[in-house]
Amino acid sequence: MEIRHFRYFLAVARQRNFTRAAEQLGIAPPTLSRQIQDMETELGARLFVRQQREVSLTEAGAALLIEAQATVRQFEFAQRNAQRAGRGEIGHIELGYVASAVYSGLLQKQMQAFSQAFPDVSVNVRECAMATLPGAVAEGRCDIGYIRSPMTLPEGVEAVRLDSEGFVLALPQGSWLLGLKAIACEHLQNETFILPEQISGTLHVAAQGGFAPRLGPQPGGLVAVVALVSLGQGVAVVPASMVGHVSLPGVVYRNIQGNDASSWLSLIHRRFEKAPAVARYIQQVKHSTAAAPSLPAG
Repeated sequence: MEIRHFRYFLAVARQRNFTRAAEQLGIAPPTLSRQIQDMETELGARLFVRQQREVSLTEAGAALLIEAQATVRQFEFAQRNAQRAGRGEIGHIELGYVASAVYSGLLQKQMQAFSQAFPDVSVNVRECAMATLPGAVAEGRCDIGYIRSPMTLPEGVEAVRLDSEGFVLALPQGSWLLGLKAIACEHLQNETFILPEQISGTLHVAAQGGFAPRLGPQPGGLVAVVALVSLGQGVAVVPASMVGHVSLPGVVYRNIQGNDASSWLSLIHRRFEKAPAVARYIQQVKHSTAAAPSLPAG
């Protein structure tokens, strides 16, 4: 028996008449009668008592009714779920991000919009070390990631450019630099730089100041960077979104005069993404932001 046999059986049981049931199903009454007879032959039991104008369930038919209803419901549920999964309306996404995606508010905004549009897609979100995120996406351990560009990407991984921002200087509260009316790049040539994961800002400041930077530790996330600054271990060039979001005792943020360096958040994803839910997320980000064209692996 196939699922259609259960549907035929249920239609006759509801209508108590072969002709009306056949009309509901869109098939000829003789075809419906033959399908029910095939069921009865396979089951070895009569399902209906046939009368001139109406039919009624036999004991075997009554026993089959509840199970047939449950079977058809489960089949239709599975069918709908498969269709929704194919459209990306249900599924699961593994999302990795760097802290500055949260400080900027971009990640919250994009996740909220996606969750409202696709509430049945589950998204597992975790902060990751930026150096590991592109590889995790390429290898399938993460589906998508938010990183701070510019950054070299593995083959097969693309970046969608999102919000851009400049850099500020994080320095200890007792630093002599705070006595200056304005801090220029050249004032930093004798400072030790605590390095965030994205070091392009530090290198740009040093290049503008005409010196080779004295490099200190690279502790990982931005909070760890600012923590070392608060302990007097050096200064740090960090994204401007840190101001007002990460405030530690003993740390002061200042603009760097004449510094035009910038970085930007990017959504990275596999170039030929096959999972519909992941593809939906990527598509929504592209449509909901003033994003530049995708950048190839560098």
